[in-house]
Amino acid sequence: MSTGFHRALFGTCLLAVAVSARAQQPAQSSKAGDGMLGTWRGVLANGPFRERLALIVSRDSTGALVGLMKSLDQGAQVPATIAVRGDTFSFAIEREHITYVGIANPASGDTIRGTFTQSGNSFPLVFGRGSDAVAGRPQDPKLPYPYRAQDVTVPSVEGVRLAGTVLIPDGPGPFPAVVFVTGSGPQDRDETIVGHHPFLVLADYLARHGIASLRYDDRGFAKSTGNFGTSTSADFAVDAEAAVHFLQGVPGIARDRVGIVGHSEGGLIGPMVSARSRDVAFLVLLAGPAMPGDSLSLLQLRALAGSAAPPAQLDALAAINRRLYAAVTGSKDSSDAVARLLAAKQAILASAPDDQRAALGARLDQVIPTLISPWMRYFLRYDSRTALRNVHVPVLALGGSRDQQVPPHENLTGIAAALAAAGNKDYQTVELPALNHLFQTATTGAPAEYATIDETIAPRVLELITSWINQRFARR
Repeated sequence: MSTGFHRALFGTCLLAVAVSARAQQPAQSSKAGDGMLGTWRGVLANGPFRERLALIVSRDSTGALVGLMKSLDQGAQVPATIAVRGDTFSFAIEREHITYVGIANPASGDTIRGTFTQSGNSFPLVFGRGSDAVAGRPQDPKLPYPYRAQDVTVPSVEGVRLAGTVLIPDGPGPFPAVVFVTGSGPQDRDETIVGHHPFLVLADYLARHGIASLRYDDRGFAKSTGNFGTSTSADFAVDAEAAVHFLQGVPGIARDRVGIVGHSEGGLIGPMVSARSRDVAFLVLLAGPAMPGDSLSLLQLRALAGSAAPPAQLDALAAINRRLYAAVTGSKDSSDAVARLLAAKQAILASAPDDQRAALGARLDQVIPTLISPWMRYFLRYDSRTALRNVHVPVLALGGSRDQQVPPHENLTGIAAALAAAGNKDYQTVELPALNHLFQTATTGAPAEYATIDETIAPRVLELITSWINQRFARR
């Protein structure tokens, strides 16, 4: 999961495993491995994050065992190489650097207990027999739809074609419209996360209230072309601007009333586009940041840790992160960043207790490749207030009081201050009680809660966004 600024948080992981399984007796085995045929489900736990997985085991035309791993929360699927030796079951997904080794329950055959490893990080993972079906959430749109939906392809820069969907309300138009911009990490057009489809739910609600929209798969993900892994927020801003221009040309759209709705990183990208383009009529920033990326990452570290880590340990982790971030932000290119990070690693290990150096060194080796990625190097340096100080269109900025990924007080205050400095006369910042980063009604706000909450977006958020847009830009 990656709908938030959580790509390289250096800290200890509290591991837990939850299992979604339905008891089911396997078919009678006539060949070695037949007992493994079928669909297996489990939940991978990494610190506060959870991801539901389904593994489908079958035989190909030659009779060999083959597998297909699905992320039920992200919508992705990849082939897996399967091996069965006695009661030991294993699979590998080479392109994702994933391996799994488990032991099947010899009595019932309905449980596999083992270890999931990706890029050197290992987690316990239990599979139980089940289904790869994903239950719909209560707010998912249901037929009949009182609007028109059309799949489109949006041209961006060379090699990037964004696959998307336009929703247009019934009626003559022209209608105000929004372009949706997702949070960090590869996201589909619905911003699918832990079984929720936030952008789909919001787009449906807007269309039912006279507001059109375009949402699209991130470049290099799902049906869009391009390379996600080498891209930065600046590249995603180019895509968002291309989407705005495309939507302006769609029949039924009021070309002078097209805005951007950005969530998390999308709340950083929206102001980047608005600051340089007169085609953006307004902004809705959902959990958008208003500080440098390195500062936000440190703030997020403390918010996510909460009371789980003693203050002294949290201070030590923050100090390590601060030193690593400084190495990246002070570098002139990726090679320089590597050299500075390796020097920082040696300094960190030199001050660590002898009995902790091996584990700490291994963890640093895992973190450094992420820190030198193009996205992270750009993000840690970028101060989102720079663009906000050049935004002169109406802005609605919302934050949930229990958001642990983009804490609301500091960021909403920063947004207001930056817009005031720009001389912007039409902006509103609202901290909404009891809502998390996804704008669900939450108990703690921890990411582990996201999947357990049936609500996709609190109704008051849907109503607030819709009324704010319509008050200013309703069809006329």
